Amino acid sequence: MPSGTMPYRPVAGLRGGLLAAILTAMLVRLSAALGAEIPANPDGFPEHPLTIIVPYAAGGESDQMARALAKSLEKVTGVGVLVMNKPGDTGLTAIPDFAAAPADGYTILEAIDDAVANYVGGRLTDNPAVDWWPLGLTQISFSQIYIRPGDVRFSDWATFVAYGRASPGDLKIANVGNPGAMERVNMFKVEQVLGLKTNQVALDNPVERYAALIGGSVDALFEQPGDVATFLDSGKMTPILTLHSERPAAFASVPTLADIGVRFDPLLRFRGFWVLPGVPEPRRKYLEAAVRAGWQSAEFQEFNRQRSMTFVPSYLDHKGAKALITKEIETYKAAYREIGLGP
Repeated sequence: MPSGTMPYRPVAGLRGGLLAAILTAMLVRLSAALGAEIPANPDGFPEHPLTIIVPYAAGGESDQMARALAKSLEKVTGVGVLVMNKPGDTGLTAIPDFAAAPADGYTILEAIDDAVANYVGGRLTDNPAVDWWPLGLTQISFSQIYIRPGDVRFSDWATFVAYGRASPGDLKIANVGNPGAMERVNMFKVEQVLGLKTNQVALDNPVERYAALIGGSVDALFEQPGDVATFLDSGKMTPILTLHSERPAAFASVPTLADIGVRFDPLLRFRGFWVLPGVPEPRRKYLEAAVRAGWQSAEFQEFNRQRSMTFVPSYLDHKGAKALITKEIETYKAAYREIGLGP
């Protein structure tokens, strides 16, 4: 098993070249396998615009994803799709508006894995796998740990860990502030298994996290590859660990958790769409199919490719989404018990 990694080197960048062609071909085959048939409109639904509630600020990755899918949904459904941002409190501010909406299928909630963390942590009473109806997940991504190229103290995961063990608590890793979030739970598990002690620097603003690593005020960064693709392409960051069980082709030289002997199922970053369970079944089925078709559209596939959301399969239908969310809930519960979080 490899003890380290070579620096990430893109083939004509993450957004082009042979890799992009290969990924595009894979997605075409996947789309064909999934099928894009849309059932007949149930009772004329939808007759007026749909609304997607986004529990995050305009301009962020979740907002951009919702707007990209909204454009595809407009073509699929033949009606307008409004995007309404209700940011705040790690996604919780938007929930009352969603819960109070009529269960008629016209109101859709976009949410991410924060919903699972909030539910397990006791801050959200609704179980997102049961009390909401998943229409599908449209982005799924693993996380990585990044360093600055040229750091004289360490150049790969093996030397990074060696430095951290020699100087417990000295390594500063830029991460989110919420100790119950996916990023912090994953980092806790890695440290627990390896007996490694790091200093998690809480920076909830992504721009501040990236600047902290590039500027040298922290030693490493915990993030998803799609969010830092520009910095990978420009050589300002290099990955030293992939928190996934398999090696994506784009990061073939970067060790995974299995490679370093860490055996746990890492929590994933996912984004998707929900309606209330009381929405009539024909409308739910129609919206599930519409989300699938929107995800399959050439425009949305290009959106996901540009954001490096094609390294692993990035779509799950209702059944698959419910299974993944249920699994993530159990993983969070077990981790929270170990960390001492939750109700």
